[in-house]
Amino acid sequence: MPMIDLESAAHQVVRLLDGVTEDRLDDPTPCADTSVAALLDHFMGLSLAFTWAARKVTPPEDGPGPGAQSAGHLDPQWRTLLPRRLDELVEAWRDPSAWEGMTEAGGVTLPAEQIGVVALDELVLHGWDLARATGQPFTCTPADTAAVLAFTSASAQPEQAAGREGLFGPVVDVPEDAAAFDRALGFAGRDPAWTPKSSQP
Repeated sequence: MPMIDLESAAHQVVRLLDGVTEDRLDDPTPCADTSVAALLDHFMGLSLAFTWAARKVTPPEDGPGPGAQSAGHLDPQWRTLLPRRLDELVEAWRDPSAWEGMTEAGGVTLPAEQIGVVALDELVLHGWDLARATGQPFTCTPADTAAVLAFTSASAQPEQAAGREGLFGPVVDVPEDAAAFDRALGFAGRDPAWTPKSSQP
């Protein structure tokens, strides 16, 4: 599998941060039961976890770590820390050795090339989540869209049901002739038409 550059996906997330005002932190996101603040905390953790995975290092026991995402756990310095962590993530996966052998992220051990695709998937899908939750536009390159579509469509196959649990919600039906990114969202359990009002009872 060729190396994937995570820069575009990571920079999309960084671009969105200026549009996240303090009064939006409690707002809902397309991720069920996840607020904007909790989603930001997830970004804080995943950026570390996938950087360590690329470098194939053991997470520090007494340092910051992914942990369980929660609004209450969000570091007050997230506006400066998250862009820095995402830059480090991008650079870590630009090392060809990051894509070789086996590695671990979030307690799951897989071939490094698969973990790299999961990292892209996390950045793109949660970037879209953040954009939708905060009313901002989101773009994804054709190459990134193709990679995410391949990953999410494979996860939606019946034989992958066990591995899908905890990663994505139920598949959302999207027309076969819909845009590739919308189909990727549907396979990932997301409604392309989601708005904050969609989450209201």
